[in-house]
Amino acid sequence: MSYVDGFVAAVPTQNKEQYRKHAAEAGMVFKEHGAVSFVECWGDDVPEGKVTSFPMAVKCQADETVVFSWITWPSREIRDAGMKKVMEDARMSPENNPMPFDGKRLIYAGFVPIVEI
Repeated sequence: MSYVDGFVAAVPTQNKEQYRKHAAEAGMVFKEHGAVSFVECWGDDVPEGKVTSFPMAVKCQADETVVFSWITWPSREIRDAGMKKVMEDARMSPENNPMPFDGKRLIYAGFVPIVEI
């Protein structure tokens, strides 16, 4: 069964193109190390919540936009091995591909799909 890593972050709106470039470069590295797909989405209709919401979860500021991303892997085992290789890949170092957002507010987790249509 496949495996999915999900991410939510707040990115300074003025850094949209820089973020797009960062993500495109990272996506190629993830694909080289076993990912099936790599998707980055720029927030377009992301409402504020009263109890919980994407903006609240990442402490999104007025000058930031929420991004929602996911990586699909063939299996958890391939993801674990691939993620280790990604983290060791020099192209992913902050010197070579700096994150254009506050990584401390990045939310990420791994998920086992229970419905795929």
